[in-house]
Amino acid sequence: MQDPIKTGLANGWKHVDASTLTRSQAVEADVVIVGTGAGGGVTADILSDAGLRVVLIEEGPLRSSSDFRMREADAYPELYQESASRKTADKAVNILQGRCVGGSTTVNWTSSFRTPPEVFDFWQRQFGLRQLSVESMSSWFAVMEHKLWVRSWDTPPNQNNQVLVAGAEKLGIPVAGIKRNVKGCWNLGYCGMGCPTNAKQSMLLTTIPAALNRGATLYTRLRAERLRFTGSRVSALDCMALQPDGIHPAGKRVQLRARHFVVAGGAIGSPALLLRSGIPDPHRLLGKRTFLHPVVISSALMPGRVDAYAGAPQSIYSDHFLHRAPIDGPLGFKLETPPLHPVLYATTLQGFGEAHARLMREFTHVNALLALLRDGFHPESRGGQVRLGSDGLPVLDYPLGDVIWEGARRALLAMAEIQFAAGARWVTPVHETSPGYSSWAEAKKGIAELPLKPFLCRVVSAHVMGGCGMADTPQRGVVDHRGRHFWLGNLSVHDGSVFPTSLGANPQLSIYGLVARNASLLAAELSGRPPPVIP
Repeated sequence: MQDPIKTGLANGWKHVDASTLTRSQAVEADVVIVGTGAGGGVTADILSDAGLRVVLIEEGPLRSSSDFRMREADAYPELYQESASRKTADKAVNILQGRCVGGSTTVNWTSSFRTPPEVFDFWQRQFGLRQLSVESMSSWFAVMEHKLWVRSWDTPPNQNNQVLVAGAEKLGIPVAGIKRNVKGCWNLGYCGMGCPTNAKQSMLLTTIPAALNRGATLYTRLRAERLRFTGSRVSALDCMALQPDGIHPAGKRVQLRARHFVVAGGAIGSPALLLRSGIPDPHRLLGKRTFLHPVVISSALMPGRVDAYAGAPQSIYSDHFLHRAPIDGPLGFKLETPPLHPVLYATTLQGFGEAHARLMREFTHVNALLALLRDGFHPESRGGQVRLGSDGLPVLDYPLGDVIWEGARRALLAMAEIQFAAGARWVTPVHETSPGYSSWAEAKKGIAELPLKPFLCRVVSAHVMGGCGMADTPQRGVVDHRGRHFWLGNLSVHDGSVFPTSLGANPQLSIYGLVARNASLLAAELSGRPPPVIP
Protein backbone atom coordinates (compact mmCIF):
# COMPACT_ATOMS: atom_id res chain seq x y z
CA MET A 1 0.00 0.00 0.00
CA GLN A 2 1.31 3.43 -0.92
CA ASP A 3 2.29 5.72 1.97
CA PRO A 4 1.21 9.26 0.99
CA ILE A 5 3.44 10.85 3.62
CA LYS A 6 6.58 9.17 2.29
CA THR A 7 5.51 10.07 -1.26
CA GLY A 8 5.09 13.72 -0.31
CA LEU A 9 8.47 13.85 1.38
CA ALA A 10 10.08 12.28 -1.67
CA ASN A 11 8.40 14.93 -3.82
CA GLY A 12 9.94 17.79 -1.88
CA TRP A 13 7.74 18.68 1.07
CA LYS A 14 9.44 21.14 3.40
CA HIS A 15 9.85 19.10 6.56
CA VAL A 16 12.53 19.82 9.15
CA ASP A 17 13.13 17.31 11.93
CA ALA A 18 14.58 19.68 14.52
CA SER A 19 16.51 16.85 16.20
CA THR A 20 18.80 16.86 13.14
CA LEU A 21 19.58 20.59 13.15
CA THR A 22 23.28 21.38 13.22
CA ARG A 23 22.82 25.05 14.09
CA SER A 24 20.18 27.40 15.41
CA GLN A 25 17.88 29.14 12.93
CA ALA A 26 15.79 32.26 12.42
CA VAL A 27 12.72 31.87 10.19
CA GLU A 28 10.16 34.30 8.79
CA ALA A 29 6.63 33.56 7.61
CA ASP A 30 3.22 35.13 7.27
CA VAL A 31 1.71 32.84 9.90
CA VAL A 32 3.23 30.51 12.48
CA ILE A 33 0.95 27.74 13.79
CA VAL A 34 1.85 25.90 16.99
CA GLY A 35 0.36 22.40 16.91
CA THR A 36 -0.76 20.10 14.11
CA GLY A 37 -3.92 18.54 15.55
CA ALA A 38 -7.54 19.32 14.69
CA GLY A 39 -7.07 23.07 15.13
CA GLY A 40 -3.61 23.47 13.65
CA GLY A 41 -4.26 21.21 10.68
CA VAL A 42 -7.47 22.95 9.60
CA THR A 43 -5.85 26.37 10.06
CA ALA A 44 -2.81 25.42 7.96
CA ASP A 45 -5.01 24.16 5.14
CA ILE A 46 -7.17 27.29 4.99
CA LEU A 47 -4.36 29.84 5.38
CA SER A 48 -2.08 28.17 2.86
CA ASP A 49 -4.98 28.02 0.41
CA ALA A 50 -5.26 31.80 0.79
CA GLY A 51 -1.68 32.15 -0.48
CA LEU A 52 -0.08 32.79 2.90
CA ARG A 53 3.35 31.48 3.89
CA VAL A 54 2.68 29.04 6.73
CA VAL A 55 5.04 27.37 9.18
CA LEU A 56 3.77 24.54 11.41
CA ILE A 57 5.44 23.66 14.72
CA GLU A 58 4.99 20.18 16.20
CA GLU A 59 6.60 18.86 19.38
CA GLY A 60 6.13 15.21 18.41
CA PRO A 61 7.44 13.23 15.43
CA LEU A 62 6.14 12.76 11.90
CA ARG A 63 4.90 9.21 11.54
CA SER A 64 2.77 7.59 8.84
CA SER A 65 0.97 4.41 7.87
CA SER A 66 4.28 2.62 7.24
CA ASP A 67 5.07 3.11 10.94
CA PHE A 68 1.66 2.06 12.27
CA ARG A 69 2.01 -1.64 13.09
CA MET A 70 -0.98 -2.06 15.44
CA ARG A 71 1.38 -2.53 18.40
CA GLU A 72 0.71 -0.72 21.67
CA ALA A 73 4.39 -0.95 22.64
CA ASP A 74 5.30 1.13 19.58
CA ALA A 75 2.31 3.48 19.43
CA TYR A 76 2.08 4.82 22.96
CA PRO A 77 5.66 6.13 23.31
CA GLU A 78 5.72 7.38 19.71
CA LEU A 79 2.31 8.99 19.33
CA TYR A 80 1.00 10.03 22.75
CA GLN A 81 1.78 12.61 25.40
CA GLU A 82 3.94 11.05 28.09
CA SER A 83 3.68 7.60 26.43
CA ALA A 84 -0.09 7.54 27.04
CA SER A 85 0.46 7.92 30.79
CA ARG A 86 -0.27 11.65 31.20
CA LYS A 87 -2.12 12.28 34.46
CA THR A 88 -3.59 15.13 36.44
CA ALA A 89 -1.38 16.66 39.12
CA ASP A 90 -2.69 14.36 41.84
CA LYS A 91 -2.40 11.31 39.52
CA ALA A 92 -6.13 10.60 39.97
CA VAL A 93 -7.11 10.93 36.28
CA ASN A 94 -5.35 9.34 33.29
CA ILE A 95 -5.43 11.52 30.15
CA LEU A 96 -4.91 10.20 26.61
CA GLN A 97 -3.65 12.91 24.22
CA GLY A 98 -1.81 12.69 20.92
CA ARG A 99 1.74 14.00 20.50
CA CYS A 100 2.66 13.60 16.85
CA VAL A 101 1.86 15.21 13.51
CA GLY A 102 -1.92 15.19 13.39
CA GLY A 103 -2.15 15.29 17.18
CA SER A 104 -5.04 13.39 18.70
CA THR A 105 -6.71 13.09 15.28
CA THR A 106 -4.00 10.56 14.37
CA VAL A 107 -4.82 8.31 17.32
CA ASN A 108 -8.48 8.93 18.17
CA TRP A 109 -11.32 6.50 17.61
CA THR A 110 -12.95 8.62 14.84
CA SER A 111 -16.19 9.47 16.71
CA SER A 112 -17.67 12.63 15.19
CA PHE A 113 -20.44 14.72 16.77
CA ARG A 114 -21.58 18.27 16.17
CA THR A 115 -21.70 20.60 19.17
CA PRO A 116 -25.01 19.92 20.97
CA PRO A 117 -27.65 22.69 20.68
CA GLU A 118 -28.01 23.07 24.45
CA VAL A 119 -24.27 23.79 24.72
CA PHE A 120 -24.53 26.68 22.25
CA ASP A 121 -27.53 27.99 24.18
CA PHE A 122 -25.59 27.88 27.45
CA TRP A 123 -22.59 29.66 25.90
CA GLN A 124 -24.85 32.43 24.62
CA ARG A 125 -26.47 32.93 28.03
CA GLN A 126 -23.39 32.63 30.22
CA PHE A 127 -20.59 33.94 27.98
CA GLY A 128 -22.35 36.25 25.54
CA LEU A 129 -21.35 34.18 22.48
CA ARG A 130 -24.35 35.25 20.41
CA GLN A 131 -22.49 34.68 17.13
CA LEU A 132 -22.29 30.92 17.77
CA SER A 133 -25.43 28.84 17.38
CA VAL A 134 -26.68 25.68 15.73
CA GLU A 135 -27.83 27.76 12.75
CA SER A 136 -24.66 29.85 12.32
CA MET A 137 -22.35 26.83 12.66
CA SER A 138 -24.37 24.32 10.64
CA SER A 139 -22.73 25.12 7.30
CA TRP A 140 -19.23 25.06 8.78
CA PHE A 141 -19.87 21.61 10.21
CA ALA A 142 -21.28 20.48 6.87
CA VAL A 143 -18.18 21.73 5.03
CA MET A 144 -15.82 19.83 7.34
CA GLU A 145 -17.99 16.70 7.36
CA HIS A 146 -17.78 16.65 3.57
CA LYS A 147 -14.06 17.38 3.50
CA LEU A 148 -13.13 14.78 6.13
CA TRP A 149 -15.60 12.06 5.13
CA VAL A 150 -17.69 12.20 8.29
CA ARG A 151 -20.38 9.66 7.51
CA SER A 152 -22.79 7.25 9.17
CA TRP A 153 -21.09 3.94 9.91
CA ASP A 154 -23.35 1.39 8.26
CA THR A 155 -21.31 -1.70 9.11
CA PRO A 156 -22.92 -3.75 11.91
CA PRO A 157 -21.40 -2.91 15.30
CA ASN A 158 -18.74 -5.19 16.72
CA GLN A 159 -19.72 -7.38 19.66
CA ASN A 160 -18.45 -4.83 22.19
CA ASN A 161 -20.79 -2.14 20.83
CA GLN A 162 -23.56 -4.69 20.36
CA VAL A 163 -23.68 -5.20 24.14
CA LEU A 164 -24.69 -1.53 24.49
CA VAL A 165 -27.31 -1.97 21.76
CA ALA A 166 -28.81 -5.14 23.26
CA GLY A 167 -28.90 -4.00 26.86
CA ALA A 168 -30.19 -0.50 26.14
CA GLU A 169 -32.93 -1.70 23.81
CA LYS A 170 -34.12 -4.25 26.35
CA LEU A 171 -34.45 -1.44 28.91
CA GLY A 172 -36.10 0.98 26.49
CA ILE A 173 -33.06 3.27 26.37
CA PRO A 174 -32.56 4.84 22.92
CA VAL A 175 -29.21 4.35 21.16
CA ALA A 176 -27.89 5.62 17.83
CA GLY A 177 -24.97 5.10 15.48
CA ILE A 178 -21.85 7.26 15.67
CA LYS A 179 -20.65 9.05 12.56
CA ARG A 180 -16.99 8.37 11.80
CA ASN A 181 -14.44 10.24 9.69
CA VAL A 182 -13.19 7.27 7.70
CA LYS A 183 -12.94 6.40 4.01
CA GLY A 184 -12.59 2.78 2.97
CA CYS A 185 -12.20 1.58 6.55
CA TRP A 186 -10.97 -2.00 6.97
CA ASN A 187 -12.72 -2.31 10.36
CA LEU A 188 -9.52 -3.44 12.06
CA GLY A 189 -10.14 -1.82 15.44
CA TYR A 190 -6.66 -0.37 15.99
CA CYS A 191 -7.50 3.31 15.39
CA GLY A 192 -5.74 4.29 18.63
CA MET A 193 -2.39 3.13 17.27
CA GLY A 194 -2.54 5.14 14.05
CA CYS A 195 -4.40 3.93 10.98
CA PRO A 196 -2.22 1.50 8.98
CA THR A 197 -4.55 1.60 5.95
CA ASN A 198 -4.92 5.40 5.60
CA ALA A 199 -8.68 5.10 6.07
CA LYS A 200 -8.93 7.54 8.98
CA GLN A 201 -9.25 11.04 7.56
CA SER A 202 -7.09 12.66 10.21
CA MET A 203 -5.06 15.84 9.84
CA LEU A 204 -2.06 13.63 9.10
CA LEU A 205 -3.72 12.46 5.88
CA THR A 206 -5.82 15.47 4.83
CA THR A 207 -5.18 19.08 5.80
CA ILE A 208 -1.48 18.91 6.58
CA PRO A 209 -0.52 17.25 3.26
CA ALA A 210 -2.71 19.85 1.52
CA ALA A 211 -0.78 22.66 3.22
CA LEU A 212 2.60 21.04 2.51
CA ASN A 213 1.65 20.62 -1.15
CA ARG A 214 1.17 24.40 -1.26
CA GLY A 215 4.63 25.07 0.17
CA ALA A 216 4.02 25.22 3.90
CA THR A 217 6.91 24.22 6.16
CA LEU A 218 6.59 21.64 8.92
CA TYR A 219 8.98 21.49 11.88
CA THR A 220 8.81 18.41 14.10
CA ARG A 221 10.46 17.60 17.42
CA LEU A 222 10.41 21.33 18.06
CA ARG A 223 8.97 22.66 21.33
CA ALA A 224 7.35 26.11 21.35
CA GLU A 225 8.73 27.76 24.46
CA ARG A 226 7.81 31.43 24.50
CA LEU A 227 6.00 34.09 22.54
CA ARG A 228 7.75 37.45 22.56
CA PHE A 229 5.55 40.52 22.45
CA THR A 230 5.81 44.28 22.59
CA GLY A 231 2.80 46.39 23.37
CA SER A 232 -0.22 44.77 21.76
CA ARG A 233 1.57 42.59 19.21
CA VAL A 234 3.53 39.34 19.23
CA SER A 235 6.87 39.72 17.49
CA ALA A 236 8.42 36.25 17.63
CA LEU A 237 8.16 32.68 18.88
CA ASP A 238 11.17 31.06 20.54
CA CYS A 239 11.42 27.29 20.10
CA MET A 240 13.76 24.59 21.35
CA ALA A 241 14.85 21.61 19.28
CA LEU A 242 14.43 18.22 20.95
CA GLN A 243 16.59 15.12 20.70
CA PRO A 244 15.29 12.11 18.72
CA ASP A 245 13.61 10.86 21.91
CA GLY A 246 11.35 13.91 21.68
CA ILE A 247 11.94 14.72 25.34
CA HIS A 248 15.38 16.13 26.04
CA PRO A 249 16.69 19.42 24.56
CA ALA A 250 19.05 19.07 21.61
CA GLY A 251 20.76 22.42 22.24
CA LYS A 252 19.65 24.17 19.03
CA ARG A 253 17.03 26.89 18.92
CA VAL A 254 14.67 28.23 16.28
CA GLN A 255 13.15 31.71 16.39
CA LEU A 256 10.16 32.40 14.16
CA ARG A 257 8.84 35.83 13.17
CA ALA A 258 5.49 36.32 11.49
CA ARG A 259 2.60 38.67 10.87
CA HIS A 260 0.27 36.45 12.88
CA PHE A 261 0.63 33.63 15.38
CA VAL A 262 -1.89 30.83 15.89
CA VAL A 263 -1.68 28.70 19.02
CA ALA A 264 -3.23 25.25 18.55
CA GLY A 265 -1.37 23.10 21.05
CA GLY A 266 -4.44 21.64 22.72
CA ALA A 267 -6.20 22.51 25.94
CA ILE A 268 -3.19 21.76 28.10
CA GLY A 269 -0.41 22.86 25.74
CA SER A 270 -1.95 26.14 24.58
CA PRO A 271 -2.58 27.66 28.03
CA ALA A 272 0.88 26.49 29.08
CA LEU A 273 2.58 28.30 26.19
CA LEU A 274 0.70 31.51 26.96
CA LEU A 275 1.54 31.19 30.66
CA ARG A 276 5.25 30.64 29.92
CA SER A 277 5.16 33.70 27.67
CA GLY A 278 3.69 35.99 30.32
CA ILE A 279 0.86 36.93 27.97
CA PRO A 280 -1.37 39.73 29.37
CA ASP A 281 -3.98 38.19 31.66
CA PRO A 282 -5.34 41.01 33.83
CA HIS A 283 -8.42 39.04 34.92
CA ARG A 284 -6.40 35.90 35.72
CA LEU A 285 -8.45 33.61 33.50
CA LEU A 286 -5.67 31.88 31.58
CA GLY A 287 -5.50 28.16 32.27
CA LYS A 288 -8.64 28.21 34.43
CA ARG A 289 -11.90 26.48 33.57
CA THR A 290 -10.02 23.66 31.85
CA PHE A 291 -12.42 20.78 31.41
CA LEU A 292 -12.24 17.07 30.93
CA HIS A 293 -15.03 14.68 30.27
CA PRO A 294 -14.30 12.66 33.42
CA VAL A 295 -14.92 9.06 32.36
CA VAL A 296 -15.90 6.13 34.57
CA ILE A 297 -15.92 2.58 33.24
CA SER A 298 -17.97 -0.56 33.82
CA SER A 299 -16.48 -3.93 32.90
CA ALA A 300 -18.55 -7.05 32.21
CA LEU A 301 -17.84 -10.68 31.44
CA MET A 302 -20.14 -11.94 28.70
CA PRO A 303 -21.11 -15.57 28.01
CA GLY A 304 -19.47 -15.57 24.57
CA ARG A 305 -16.41 -14.00 23.06
CA VAL A 306 -16.44 -10.21 22.68
CA ASP A 307 -12.96 -9.58 21.26
CA ALA A 308 -13.27 -5.86 21.99
CA TYR A 309 -10.01 -5.14 20.17
CA ALA A 310 -11.56 -5.96 16.77
CA GLY A 311 -13.90 -3.84 14.67
CA ALA A 312 -14.78 -0.14 14.73
CA PRO A 313 -13.90 0.98 18.27
CA GLN A 314 -16.91 3.22 18.85
CA SER A 315 -19.98 2.95 16.66
CA ILE A 316 -22.92 3.17 19.11
CA TYR A 317 -23.82 5.78 21.73
CA SER A 318 -26.68 6.87 23.95
CA ASP A 319 -27.45 10.43 25.06
CA HIS A 320 -30.41 9.28 27.14
CA PHE A 321 -28.72 10.23 30.41
CA LEU A 322 -27.55 13.64 29.18
CA HIS A 323 -31.09 14.97 29.14
CA ARG A 324 -32.57 13.66 32.40
CA ALA A 325 -32.01 17.04 34.14
CA PRO A 326 -31.40 20.68 33.08
CA ILE A 327 -27.95 21.27 31.64
CA ASP A 328 -26.88 23.14 34.79
CA GLY A 329 -28.33 20.47 37.09
CA PRO A 330 -26.82 17.13 38.16
CA LEU A 331 -24.15 16.07 35.68
CA GLY A 332 -25.46 14.21 32.65
CA PHE A 333 -23.37 11.63 30.82
CA LYS A 334 -22.96 10.13 27.38
CA LEU A 335 -22.61 6.36 27.04
CA GLU A 336 -20.14 4.82 24.58
CA THR A 337 -17.90 1.76 24.35
CA PRO A 338 -14.09 1.84 24.36
CA PRO A 339 -11.92 -0.60 22.44
CA LEU A 340 -9.88 -2.94 24.61
CA HIS A 341 -6.29 -3.77 23.82
CA PRO A 342 -4.10 -5.69 26.27
CA VAL A 343 -1.92 -2.84 27.56
CA LEU A 344 -4.74 -0.29 27.68
CA TYR A 345 -6.99 -2.79 29.46
CA ALA A 346 -4.33 -4.01 31.89
CA THR A 347 -3.26 -0.51 32.95
CA THR A 348 -6.84 0.68 33.47
CA LEU A 349 -8.19 -2.43 35.18
CA GLN A 350 -8.39 -2.44 38.97
CA GLY A 351 -6.67 -4.91 41.24
CA PHE A 352 -3.21 -6.49 41.34
CA GLY A 353 -1.56 -9.88 41.58
CA GLU A 354 -3.75 -12.93 41.08
CA ALA A 355 -6.99 -10.91 41.12
CA HIS A 356 -5.71 -8.83 38.20
CA ALA A 357 -4.36 -11.88 36.38
CA ARG A 358 -7.70 -13.68 36.71
CA LEU A 359 -9.50 -10.82 34.97
CA MET A 360 -6.83 -10.65 32.27
CA ARG A 361 -7.34 -14.33 31.50
CA GLU A 362 -10.95 -13.49 30.61
CA PHE A 363 -9.83 -10.73 28.23
CA THR A 364 -11.58 -12.05 25.13
CA HIS A 365 -14.94 -12.18 26.95
CA VAL A 366 -14.79 -8.63 28.36
CA ASN A 367 -17.18 -5.86 27.41
CA ALA A 368 -16.58 -2.32 28.65
CA LEU A 369 -18.92 0.64 28.70
CA LEU A 370 -17.83 4.17 29.49
CA ALA A 371 -19.71 7.26 30.64
CA LEU A 372 -18.50 10.73 29.61
CA LEU A 373 -19.55 13.12 32.37
CA ARG A 374 -20.46 16.60 31.05
CA ASP A 375 -18.54 18.98 33.32
CA GLY A 376 -18.65 22.78 33.39
CA PHE A 377 -22.36 23.62 33.55
CA HIS A 378 -23.34 22.97 37.17
CA PRO A 379 -22.37 25.94 39.41
CA GLU A 380 -20.13 23.67 41.46
CA SER A 381 -18.39 21.98 38.52
CA ARG A 382 -15.73 24.49 37.51
CA GLY A 383 -13.26 22.06 35.98
CA GLY A 384 -9.54 22.33 36.58
CA GLN A 385 -6.60 24.64 36.04
CA VAL A 386 -3.47 24.38 33.91
CA ARG A 387 -0.38 25.69 35.67
CA LEU A 388 3.35 25.40 35.08
CA GLY A 389 5.55 22.94 36.92
CA SER A 390 9.07 23.78 38.09
CA ASP A 391 10.39 22.69 34.67
CA GLY A 392 8.03 25.03 32.80
CA LEU A 393 5.93 22.14 31.50
CA PRO A 394 2.16 22.02 32.04
CA VAL A 395 0.38 20.44 34.97
CA LEU A 396 -3.40 20.06 35.17
CA ASP A 397 -5.01 20.34 38.59
CA TYR A 398 -8.45 18.72 38.42
CA PRO A 399 -10.30 18.30 41.70
CA LEU A 400 -13.02 15.65 41.63
CA GLY A 401 -15.77 17.06 43.80
CA ASP A 402 -19.09 15.78 45.07
CA VAL A 403 -20.95 16.87 41.93
CA ILE A 404 -18.74 14.64 39.77
CA TRP A 405 -18.91 11.67 42.14
CA GLU A 406 -22.69 11.87 42.33
CA GLY A 407 -22.84 11.73 38.52
CA ALA A 408 -20.28 8.92 38.48
CA ARG A 409 -22.42 6.77 40.77
CA ARG A 410 -25.49 7.22 38.56
CA ALA A 411 -23.38 6.36 35.52
CA LEU A 412 -21.96 3.18 37.08
CA LEU A 413 -25.48 2.05 38.01
CA ALA A 414 -26.81 2.75 34.50
CA MET A 415 -23.98 0.87 32.80
CA ALA A 416 -24.24 -2.16 35.08
CA GLU A 417 -27.98 -2.42 34.47
CA ILE A 418 -27.43 -2.28 30.70
CA GLN A 419 -24.73 -4.94 30.82
CA PHE A 420 -26.85 -7.33 32.87
CA ALA A 421 -29.80 -6.70 30.53
CA ALA A 422 -27.50 -7.72 27.67
CA GLY A 423 -26.75 -11.04 29.36
CA ALA A 424 -23.57 -10.34 31.34
CA ARG A 425 -22.64 -13.07 33.79
CA TRP A 426 -20.55 -10.73 35.96
CA VAL A 427 -20.18 -6.94 36.14
CA THR A 428 -17.80 -4.70 38.06
CA PRO A 429 -17.16 -0.99 38.05
CA VAL A 430 -13.47 -0.27 37.47
CA HIS A 431 -13.01 0.41 41.18
CA GLU A 432 -10.37 -0.90 43.56
CA THR A 433 -12.77 -2.17 46.23
CA SER A 434 -15.59 -3.53 44.08
CA PRO A 435 -15.90 -7.31 44.43
CA GLY A 436 -17.91 -7.54 41.22
CA TYR A 437 -21.52 -8.62 40.99
CA SER A 438 -23.34 -11.58 39.48
CA SER A 439 -26.81 -9.99 39.25
CA TRP A 440 -28.37 -6.58 38.74
CA ALA A 441 -29.97 -6.69 42.19
CA GLU A 442 -26.57 -7.34 43.76
CA ALA A 443 -24.91 -4.63 41.66
CA LYS A 444 -27.59 -2.06 42.44
CA LYS A 445 -27.04 -2.51 46.17
CA GLY A 446 -23.24 -2.74 45.93
CA ILE A 447 -22.67 0.27 43.68
CA ALA A 448 -24.93 2.42 45.85
CA GLU A 449 -22.60 1.71 48.79
CA LEU A 450 -19.22 1.97 47.00
CA PRO A 451 -16.92 4.70 48.35
CA LEU A 452 -16.26 7.02 45.41
CA LYS A 453 -13.05 9.00 45.68
CA PRO A 454 -9.75 9.43 43.83
CA PHE A 455 -7.61 6.29 43.37
CA LEU A 456 -10.45 3.99 44.41
CA CYS A 457 -12.71 4.69 41.45
CA ARG A 458 -10.68 4.76 38.23
CA VAL A 459 -11.25 7.95 36.20
CA VAL A 460 -9.85 8.51 32.73
CA SER A 461 -10.34 10.99 29.89
CA ALA A 462 -9.33 11.50 26.27
CA HIS A 463 -11.00 14.92 25.91
CA VAL A 464 -9.44 18.14 27.22
CA MET A 465 -11.18 21.46 26.64
CA GLY A 466 -10.99 25.04 27.92
CA GLY A 467 -8.24 27.05 29.56
CA CYS A 468 -8.36 29.82 26.92
CA GLY A 469 -12.12 30.20 26.98
CA MET A 470 -14.17 32.30 24.55
CA ALA A 471 -16.44 35.10 25.76
CA ASP A 472 -17.84 38.44 24.66
CA THR A 473 -15.61 40.48 26.98
CA PRO A 474 -12.10 40.10 28.44
CA GLN A 475 -13.65 40.04 31.90
CA ARG A 476 -15.16 36.62 31.05
CA GLY A 477 -12.75 35.05 28.58
CA VAL A 478 -9.26 34.89 27.09
CA VAL A 479 -10.34 35.12 23.43
CA ASP A 480 -13.37 36.35 21.51
CA HIS A 481 -15.74 34.26 19.37
CA ARG A 482 -13.19 34.30 16.52
CA GLY A 483 -10.46 32.91 18.74
CA ARG A 484 -8.67 36.27 18.73
CA HIS A 485 -6.80 37.17 21.89
CA PHE A 486 -8.32 40.16 23.66
CA TRP A 487 -5.00 41.88 24.40
CA LEU A 488 -2.64 40.89 21.56
CA GLY A 489 -3.93 41.80 18.10
CA ASN A 490 -1.96 39.26 16.06
CA LEU A 491 -2.53 36.22 18.27
CA SER A 492 -5.28 33.62 17.79
CA VAL A 493 -6.12 30.38 19.58
CA HIS A 494 -7.54 27.66 17.31
CA ASP A 495 -8.22 24.51 19.29
CA GLY A 496 -10.47 23.02 21.97
CA SER A 497 -8.95 25.25 24.65
CA VAL A 498 -11.36 28.01 23.58
CA PHE A 499 -14.46 26.05 24.65
CA PRO A 500 -15.95 27.70 27.77
CA THR A 501 -17.23 24.34 29.04
CA SER A 502 -16.96 20.70 28.10
CA LEU A 503 -19.34 19.53 25.38
CA GLY A 504 -20.86 16.24 26.44
CA ALA A 505 -19.70 14.90 23.07
CA ASN A 506 -16.40 13.84 21.53
CA PRO A 507 -14.86 17.21 20.58
CA GLN A 508 -13.03 16.72 17.27
CA LEU A 509 -15.86 17.80 14.95
CA SER A 510 -16.65 20.81 17.15
CA ILE A 511 -13.01 21.89 16.78
CA TYR A 512 -13.05 21.28 13.02
CA GLY A 513 -16.15 23.40 12.48
CA LEU A 514 -15.25 26.30 14.75
CA VAL A 515 -11.66 26.49 13.50
CA ALA A 516 -12.77 26.34 9.86
CA ARG A 517 -14.93 29.40 10.55
CA ASN A 518 -12.27 31.30 12.46
CA ALA A 519 -9.38 30.40 10.16
CA SER A 520 -11.45 31.53 7.15
CA LEU A 521 -12.10 34.89 8.80
CA LEU A 522 -8.39 35.20 9.58
CA ALA A 523 -7.38 34.22 6.05
CA ALA A 524 -9.63 36.93 4.62
CA GLU A 525 -8.09 39.54 6.89
CA LEU A 526 -4.47 38.57 6.23
CA SER A 527 -4.82 38.02 2.48
CA GLY A 528 -7.08 41.00 1.77
CA ARG A 529 -9.63 38.75 0.12
CA PRO A 530 -13.34 38.90 0.97
CA PRO A 531 -14.46 36.44 3.65
CA PRO A 532 -16.09 33.25 2.41
CA VAL A 533 -19.84 33.03 2.00
CA ILE A 534 -21.00 29.66 3.31
CA PRO A 535 -24.59 28.87 2.23
